[in-house]
Amino acid sequence: MLAGRETEELVKIGIDLGGTKIEAVVLTDQGEQVFQQRVPTPQHDYQATLLAIKGLVDDAEKAVGETCTVGMGIPGTLSPVTGMVKNANSVWLNGQPLDQDLKALMGREVRIANDANCLAVSEAVDGAGAGKGMVYGVIIGTGCGGGLALNGKVHVGGNGVAGEWGHNPLPWQNDVDRHHAEHIECYCGKPGCIETFLSGTGFWKDFSLTTGQSLKGAEIVELAKQGDAEAEACLVRYEQRLAKALGTMVNMLDPDVIVLGGGMSNVERLYTNVPPLMAQWVLGGECATPLVKAKYGDSSGVRGAAWLW
Repeated sequence: MLAGRETEELVKIGIDLGGTKIEAVVLTDQGEQVFQQRVPTPQHDYQATLLAIKGLVDDAEKAVGETCTVGMGIPGTLSPVTGMVKNANSVWLNGQPLDQDLKALMGREVRIANDANCLAVSEAVDGAGAGKGMVYGVIIGTGCGGGLALNGKVHVGGNGVAGEWGHNPLPWQNDVDRHHAEHIECYCGKPGCIETFLSGTGFWKDFSLTTGQSLKGAEIVELAKQGDAEAEACLVRYEQRLAKALGTMVNMLDPDVIVLGGGMSNVERLYTNVPPLMAQWVLGGECATPLVKAKYGDSSGVRGAAWLW
């Protein structure tokens, strides 16, 4: 137990199982983070992924001197029909009974939710959406997903996909969008998915498709700041596509706030440029929905995983 703290405060471990990293934190009941650790995600190796998660839990509990509850966000969801992981862009997780395998490995229940749902819960509990009835959380990182928190709780839905948008087609596609969709395929096998446009991966692939240059997303953003016309045009396309996709979600859900997480959420100009564009695609031609950055940044999802308990 950490010196000066009551044992009952240290009860929650959150795990964020990402495509490139796995992160663990320990939160007190008051939301104070008292432990954090990250390790690389084993690629295409399910058993190694299980052991990496257990190793993080062991290290966390050793650090705080207590057995804790464990919640985890994943880039997919557990099927309510089969109990297996589905829809994960970390494809080696699909078809696996992840919660049951972790329970057998660690001897306790592990609560699992979609990573975007975890983002939404984190921001609804004590983040940028605190006090709001409906928080729509959007991840625009390696992949692209969405999740809902209603009154601070995850809303999963009967199929486990409530709030998902990344594998719907980008709405109101123009000729440039259709050209993009024809040349950039989605791992799910369907054409024109929002993920292929709005994920960080989709962003740099769009730049590559247009210019023939292969650059990281941060490099493209920096070029735009320096006045590079191709990089600026790529960002403008991104902003227009994000506005279309979010406008559709406002039409369907009309959330109290939209919170962005993931690597692309760090592009500050999105919060100035996208809201006015959204109004073009919202019924009635107006949109007052706040678009805000996740308070806890890259750690918002892992905090939400801890709050699953």
